[in-house]
Amino acid sequence: MNILDKIIVDKRREVILKKLIIPVSQLEASIFFSKKTVSLSENLKNSTTGIIAEHKRRSPSKAEINYSFTVEEVVKGYESAGACGISVLTDGKYFGGSLDDLLLARASVAIPLLRKEFIVDEYQILEAKAYGADLILLIAAVLTREEIKSLSKFAKALGLEVLLEVHNQEELEKSIMPTLDIIGVNNRNLKTFEVSLDYSKQLASQIPAEFVKISESGISSIGAINELKPFGYQGFLIGENFMKTENAGKAAAEFITKLN
Repeated sequence: MNILDKIIVDKRREVILKKLIIPVSQLEASIFFSKKTVSLSENLKNSTTGIIAEHKRRSPSKAEINYSFTVEEVVKGYESAGACGISVLTDGKYFGGSLDDLLLARASVAIPLLRKEFIVDEYQILEAKAYGADLILLIAAVLTREEIKSLSKFAKALGLEVLLEVHNQEELEKSIMPTLDIIGVNNRNLKTFEVSLDYSKQLASQIPAEFVKISESGISSIGAINELKPFGYQGFLIGENFMKTENAGKAAAEFITKLN
């Protein structure tokens, strides 16, 4: 069993347990549940840099990235730096995140927040809305076409945007549907953790023009972004590159200034 399969097995168990503790009615009573969401796709269309900065403490491929910042410090730094949006990891076991991170981020900034999570159930989408997210991530590698369809429709009905992540042509072909807003190409193979920008380059022409295209993972330089922009990418998700520094917000600000 590869790491991705393990994560999904754990995630399905986690959702079953959470449903026993926190009823849907409690999530729907959240002050954020009726809040109007902010569009990341519109922000990306109107941006010259397209940076989506990520809050990530650790990952399966890198045991520890950074535990020294508070969520508030990181996200406020990203917003001040001029990021289009912020991705917040909420998986605990493998990435050291939590829904509280999302809540604290929402209390700290006004720009769009992505709940970065392995979503396998509508309940997690209700959580995303209740804790202040503006959009959710769906990962094609772990979902069937029907699951992508039903989960994306459910998210849209709640006013959330949907970022669909793909890694190869097969995943892209099964996933394209009108209930998506953004299609992201993950340059990291989630099964082997190998990284290459070639994945983004190879899939770019096959992503229909009506979707905002973003490239994720392995982007650590201005050169990488300049390499990808001619392929039509309007957004670039960067996490580790900022988080591994002593000041993530400052690192993001310097990067975005150079990019401009």
